[in-house]
Amino acid sequence: MAELRTAHTADLDVASLRAARGLLWDVFVEDDAMTEADWEHCLGGMHVLAWEGDELVGHAALVMRRLLLGDRALRTGYVEGVAVRRDRQGRGIGAALMAEVERMIRAAYDLGALGASEAGRPFYEARGWKPWPAPTRALTPTGIHPTPDEDGWIYYYPAGAALDRSMPLTCDPRPGEPW
Repeated sequence: MAELRTAHTADLDVASLRAARGLLWDVFVEDDAMTEADWEHCLGGMHVLAWEGDELVGHAALVMRRLLLGDRALRTGYVEGVAVRRDRQGRGIGAALMAEVERMIRAAYDLGALGASEAGRPFYEARGWKPWPAPTRALTPTGIHPTPDEDGWIYYYPAGAALDRSMPLTCDPRPGEPW
């Protein structure tokens, strides 16, 4: 089994960051789904790294975002960059990464959230994550705008805050894709 190490971006050395970035590009290359903005979204929070010896085989990032629900700004642990090296998938590494991410969410946030892919949906649902049932929106410099293409793809992990799931969920601004 892989050894998990958890560290803030500021505490990772250049080689570890380079390995994490490379892993994400390798895993998501077929879908052409990784961008520089996606990598930037992984930075500035906690990383959970799965190592087998000196090889990085898994990564997940947890960053703090503010999601708006009505008049509440929820402290949200937003999950980014979840990947397991293709030749190591199906061995429980992803589950171990997410167990640590979920532990941090329960301990420090009002809720967890992530944008799921088609392939990731069954994995997250099996772990208790649920799609946000109401519309999603994004806060931008020109106001709040609906994000209908994200509806049904934004998943949440309750962490103790009472949530009115009939209300739209609005994400804070950031470069690249809002969710």
